Amino acid sequence: MLNTQNHQEAAMMRDEVEILMRERDSLLRVTGAAAVFVAEIDSASLAAETLQAAEMLAESLNLLSEDTLRESLEAVKAHIDAVA
Repeated sequence: MLNTQNHQEAAMMRDEVEILMRERDSLLRVTGAAAVFVAEIDSASLAAETLQAAEMLAESLNLLSEDTLRESLEAVKAHIDAVA
């Protein structure tokens, strides 16, 4: 009985880790896309409200660790390469 329960708990933990890894991958792609967007945007052509939102996004991206930002950009490149 205890062995079966341990196997069930281990399977549930594996499932949860897989869900978290998929979520992390999605968040890295979104972050990478946002970083590319901010890098490419022409801030001089933006309306004041849009510029404020872009600045908020840029500030949030700047708070990321260098490693996380690098992973995000790599995730976007990998995604773009897979689509192309």
